[in-house]
Amino acid sequence: MNPNTGPLAGVRVIEIGGIGPAPFCGMLLADMGAEVVLLERSGGTLARQLFGGGRETVANRGKRSLGIDLKAPGAAEVVLRLLEQADVLIEGFRPGVMERLGLGPEACAARNPRLIYARMTGWGQTGPLAPRAGHDLNYAALSGALDAGRWHGGAPWAPPSLLGDMGGGGMMLAFGIACALLEARHSGRGQVIDAAMTEGAALLAHGLYNVHAKRERYPGIEHILDSTAPFYDVYACADGKWLSVAPLEPQFYALMLQALGLEDDPDFPVLEQYTAAHWPRMRERLAAIFAGQPREHWTSMFADSDACIAPVLDMDEAPEHPHLQAREAFIEVAGIRQPAPAPRLSATPASVRSEPPLAGEHTVELLRAFGFSDADLDALLAARVVEQLPENAA
Repeated sequence: MNPNTGPLAGVRVIEIGGIGPAPFCGMLLADMGAEVVLLERSGGTLARQLFGGGRETVANRGKRSLGIDLKAPGAAEVVLRLLEQADVLIEGFRPGVMERLGLGPEACAARNPRLIYARMTGWGQTGPLAPRAGHDLNYAALSGALDAGRWHGGAPWAPPSLLGDMGGGGMMLAFGIACALLEARHSGRGQVIDAAMTEGAALLAHGLYNVHAKRERYPGIEHILDSTAPFYDVYACADGKWLSVAPLEPQFYALMLQALGLEDDPDFPVLEQYTAAHWPRMRERLAAIFAGQPREHWTSMFADSDACIAPVLDMDEAPEHPHLQAREAFIEVAGIRQPAPAPRLSATPASVRSEPPLAGEHTVELLRAFGFSDADLDALLAARVVEQLPENAA
């Protein structure tokens, strides 16, 4: 644990407890050195309930937890006092919820004009769908990105929670916060960030929209990356495991054919790699070839090749891969093996500052650090506005 490293050291973030992209955004900032204070209601968030309630919630690593009932009388004033000394607020409620709690952007800016008010929603703060519920799959679907991923031209698919929630949501929000922090250094003013997962997913698909726009000029180009092309797909091996095959460029495709002894095979004309009429037969042949040996056979064959072929690893196998071990790409925190902070900065590297906190573990410690008196603490605890579990009491 390295508590004082990272490019965001000295940045103070207040995160309203939630699930999915907003906690992921807070984790990214914490990994980069920010002080992230997590405000959680009694019993913790849904994320805690899903992942065990203790220190197993990976997205909470590096944070400290303050137990608070945001609906209790006086809770809004507690949060506003915290925000007076903060640089960033992260919230992931539906539009209007924070306003009803007395914690909307105007109220917060009145107390701290430099505050970055970061809002994470699926549909955005405005528009016909703004008040509606949704999940990652819905946001990816509306963005157009989901339809671009059709395995063998069949049903649309996408990796669970990655396209909308994490990539289009939490990562975009973290990028927006970094930009707003940089701007605030010059202007001395904060601003509101309206991050919508639908728009983030669409932005991630910018290259696909580029390809889509060229479909008439280059027939079949839309299907080069969606598994329709046999040289960009996954194949089952003899042991039931899978292999990713992606030699898109002709020079890499030629290397694959050479390794498989197919360089002179009429079913694999090198100069007609992109001719879709050949693809069904090419896929049939490749499927039979790769199904003839276990995955390790192919992994070994292509280990030192630029043919762009790699094993499909599960979450037990990936951390054990020699390359990922050499890069120390996975770490263990609180008994949970998890991805290490990324990306890598040479002068101010990211790190995990501490284990995920228990719900309300740091309530008293944090309130004192923010200038609350013992009398304030006694009153707030007695009124159950804030809560520190007895086993976590300071």
